[in-house]
Amino acid sequence: MRIPALALLAIALALMSPSASAQTYDPGYPVCLQTYGIDGGYIDCGYTSLAQCAGSASGRAAECIVNPYFEGGRVPVAPYGRRHRRAY
Repeated sequence: MRIPALALLAIALALMSPSASAQTYDPGYPVCLQTYGIDGGYIDCGYTSLAQCAGSASGRAAECIVNPYFEGGRVPVAPYGRRHRRAY
């Protein structure tokens, strides 16, 4: 009875660990640099343009990606596609 109880306790503690509590993407910047390495990689969202990020990624095992959580500068899309104004 003691071993199953310890096993359940160990599983419960493993599930409660805060392994992914930090947000990777910064919603204040539109472009992120994703790096790759032997020890793992990281994502740094601190770039305002793809060109700026490309300068940092040059010569490294890295790529620039568009931040999927960027909050600024979104333009609402018309529900039925693009609408044109008539010129009278």
